[in-house]
Amino acid sequence: MTDRAVGRRRQALYLLFFLPGIALSSWVTRTPDVRDQLGLSTGQMGLVLFGLSVGSMIGILCSGRFVSRFGTRPVIALGTLLIVASTVVIGVGSAVQSAPLVTAGLCLFGAGMGGGEVAVNVDGADVERITGTVVLPTLHGCFSLGTVIGGSAGMAATAAAIPVPWHMAVVALAATGMLVHALRSVPGGVGISAAPSAPGPGAARRSGPQVWKDRKLLLIGAIVLAMALAEGAANDWLPLLMVDGHGLDATMGSLVFVGFAAAMTLGRFSGGFFLSRFGRAAVVRASAVSGAVGLLLVIFSDNAAVAATAVLFWGLGASLGFPVALSAAGDSGPDQTARVSLVAVIGYVAFLVGPPALGFLGDHYGLRSAMVVVLVFVASAILIAPAADTRKRTAAVDGAQRTQPSTDPAGQHQGDHS
Repeated sequence: MTDRAVGRRRQALYLLFFLPGIALSSWVTRTPDVRDQLGLSTGQMGLVLFGLSVGSMIGILCSGRFVSRFGTRPVIALGTLLIVASTVVIGVGSAVQSAPLVTAGLCLFGAGMGGGEVAVNVDGADVERITGTVVLPTLHGCFSLGTVIGGSAGMAATAAAIPVPWHMAVVALAATGMLVHALRSVPGGVGISAAPSAPGPGAARRSGPQVWKDRKLLLIGAIVLAMALAEGAANDWLPLLMVDGHGLDATMGSLVFVGFAAAMTLGRFSGGFFLSRFGRAAVVRASAVSGAVGLLLVIFSDNAAVAATAVLFWGLGASLGFPVALSAAGDSGPDQTARVSLVAVIGYVAFLVGPPALGFLGDHYGLRSAMVVVLVFVASAILIAPAADTRKRTAAVDGAQRTQPSTDPAGQHQGDHS
């Protein structure tokens, strides 16, 4: 593959991560309008959001198998097409005031994003091996950048009172164009398990029990659970939290979400500098402290301006915890694929359980009070942050492996979450 082709491929991957960011934030910024159109309570809205979580879990669990069998290109194409279709279904569901249809649309979105994300990460890791340059962190930064742009457009659509179906239709058209353009530069055959370096499913099954017994890996999983809940709670509830909990109108609620997304983007694009200078444990601890401070002020401050500003600390805190912990899981010992998969599934439990649980609590106690649960989890990550420092352990494992013939020539970098 020529340098020019690799460059086009890298740009295509950036675009393929940028696309779901736009689609997700377009939905999030319109949640107050959709909730009002459907006439749902906070608890009922939590059940609608549950569709997104279920779809994400299905996508993340199926994607690895599909990539191993068919390669990354068709899985990326299918995942992105599901995202495009989901925006249409959500728009139609809003137009006909059907909560089940909106839920189905969110399930499609989750399946497309969860499945496509794994495939893009595998393709990004392949580009890293070819070029010797860092690609994956920037991919996730492009996702966050997409949420900023999509959120800004959603805020403008809310302020202009553009109907949700029309807004979703425009997003679907733009996403289709980006997909057609990007997919041409993604080669076929990447990630198929017939490759010599690909781990077999039998090996993954054999490594499972040992992985589950690793106490440090489970602590890393607890970090991911906490930080995924912090990120997911904002993606699911932040505009409604600011509208119902702090008295802002829908446009201002969308603006606050854009601020959160901008803080996430800043954190992810600048994270490499802090990681190289201070290490994983310090970055995870600082992220958890920032997220906890932001949540504390959002929950307990009655000043809407203070709460809106505190969302920036929440976003900075949520930006790096999940991907850094996933990277730590990959470096925590042998069987990297099994380790990252285990921790990723733990993280998706937060996305699966979080929306309905917070909706149920919000229905009974208010969304601000419901966020205390998120605060407790994020605060706990401060205490267990040292588990993310796997450098000494990795060095010991590498030293032991150097005394034996190597059976894993790839040394592949593991992907992380959006």
